Amino acid sequence: MDYKIKDINLAEQGRKKIDWAESRMPVLMKLRKKFSESKPLKGMKIAGCLHVTKETAVLVETLLAAGAELSWSGCNPLSTKDDVAAALAVKGIPIFAWYGMNTEDFYWAIDKVLELKPTLTLDDGADLIFRVHSESPELAENIIGGTEETTTGVHRLRAMDRAEKLLYPIIAVNDAETKSDFDNYYGTGQSTLDGILRATNIIFAGKIVVIAGYGYCGKGLAKNASGLGSDIVITEVDPIQALKAAMDGFRVMKMNDAARIGDVFITATGMKDVLVEKHFKIMKDGAIVCNTGHYDVEINIGDLEKLSESKREIRENNEEYVLEDGRRIYLLAKGRLVNLSAAEGHPSEVMDMSFANQLISLIYLAENGKNLENKVYDIPREQDETIAKLKLELMDYQIDQLTAEQENYRDAYYEGT
Repeated sequence: MDYKIKDINLAEQGRKKIDWAESRMPVLMKLRKKFSESKPLKGMKIAGCLHVTKETAVLVETLLAAGAELSWSGCNPLSTKDDVAAALAVKGIPIFAWYGMNTEDFYWAIDKVLELKPTLTLDDGADLIFRVHSESPELAENIIGGTEETTTGVHRLRAMDRAEKLLYPIIAVNDAETKSDFDNYYGTGQSTLDGILRATNIIFAGKIVVIAGYGYCGKGLAKNASGLGSDIVITEVDPIQALKAAMDGFRVMKMNDAARIGDVFITATGMKDVLVEKHFKIMKDGAIVCNTGHYDVEINIGDLEKLSESKREIRENNEEYVLEDGRRIYLLAKGRLVNLSAAEGHPSEVMDMSFANQLISLIYLAENGKNLENKVYDIPREQDETIAKLKLELMDYQIDQLTAEQENYRDAYYEGT
C-alpha cells in the first residue's frame, strides 16, 4: 500500500473514532447515501491537504463513496491524529501524514499527494495550492478547480486572484455562512479552550483572557471564555471589529497594555508577530500563551527563546520558559493551532456543515469547473440555505415560511406608509 503514517496498528482505535464522528454528522452521512448512488465524482482525482481528524475521515470516505479517487496529506505538522490516519491507510487510501512532521516531511507529503495528478484539489491553508503554483505549475493544466477551507488560506488566495496569478478556479468554502458562522465561531470558540484545558488544566473563572483578533474565531473564543467566568480583553487593528467587541461588553486595548495584565493569551489573527519580545518582557509570571490561527507565526517564539534562560516540557503540549528575571511563561503546542495540536479540533457537529459544503462544492467544480475563470468564488446563498435547512431537519427543528402575500410585500417597491 502507498502510505506513510506513524503506526498501522492504531487502525482499530481510529476506526472507533470515525464511527463516533459519523453518528454526529448526519448531514454528510445523508449526502453520502445520496451520492453513493449517482457517483457525481466518478473519474475525478482529488488531492487533499486537510487536518487528519475523525471528521476529515468521514469526508474522505464520503468522497470515495461519491466516486472519487484521492490521495491525502495533513495540512499542519501537529494536527494529524495518528490512529485516524492508520484507519484510512488500512482501507487502501494513499495517506501521508503523522503527528510531529518537520517542514521537510510536510512538503514531501504534499508532493506525494500531487503524484496523483489531480483534477480537483481540497486545501486548508492553501499550501497544496501554492505548491502546485510554485513547484509544479504543469499540474494545473489538468486541474478543474479547488476548494479552500480556512480563513488564512482564503486571504492568500484572494491576494493571488487580485494579482491574476491563479492557475485554476477556487471556491472559498471558508466564507460560506454555514462554515464561518458555525465552524469558526462555535467550533474554534469551544475547541481552543478544550486544547488549553488539556494542556494546562487551569480554571478559566477569574482569569484575564486576552484574545488577539475579533473575527469569527475571536468572537467565539470571547463568548466561550466569558461563559466560563473569564474577564475578556480584546486587541484589534480593525476599528470596526474593535467597536463590536466594545459593544459586546469586552475591554478593548492595545497589546502593549494587555500584555501587562493578561493571564492567558490567545492569538486568532492570521498575522505574524502578534506577540513579540516587548510583550514577553512585561507579562506576568505564569502567563500562558497560545495560538489558534492556522500558522505558527503569530507568537514570535524566537523572541521568547532569546529572553529565556531555560525551557522544559512541563506537561504534554506545554513548555515552560524561564526568563532571566525568573518569570515563567508557558507556551502551548509550540505556537501551532492549539485546538488541533493539544485537543481533537472542532466538534463533529459543526464540521458536518463545513464538510457538506466541501462535498457539494467539489461536485459543482467537477460539473462546471472547466467553464469558470481562474478566480476565487463564493458559495451561492442557495447552497448555504440548503445545508442549513437539512441540518435543522435532522436536528428536528422546524421554521416558518413566508406566505405568497408576504413574498409580494417583500419584493414590492411601491409599498409605503
